[in-house]
Amino acid sequence: MQPAAKTSCQKRLGRIEGQVRGVARMVAEDRYCIDVLTQLSAIRAALRRVEDEVLRDHVGHCVEHAIRSGDAEEQRRKVAELMEVFARAER
Repeated sequence: MQPAAKTSCQKRLGRIEGQVRGVARMVAEDRYCIDVLTQLSAIRAALRRVEDEVLRDHVGHCVEHAIRSGDAEEQRRKVAELMEVFARAER
């Protein structure tokens, strides 16, 4: 990962960690279900933003490197990796 993306993801993940702890407290305190669901939705959205950032970094660095290398096997491998990631996201 590029340093800027890594730092950004670490900050986001730290905030998400705090959100998850907060939801655990909400459940322990028997908070209203809709409030818990709202927070869970916010956590999923935050995780998607991290996922997008990691994907952008991967394409901008690793995939770009494979394209520039001219190595057809490496290019096929990177495309296959991306296809697998997208297939898992659909499940």
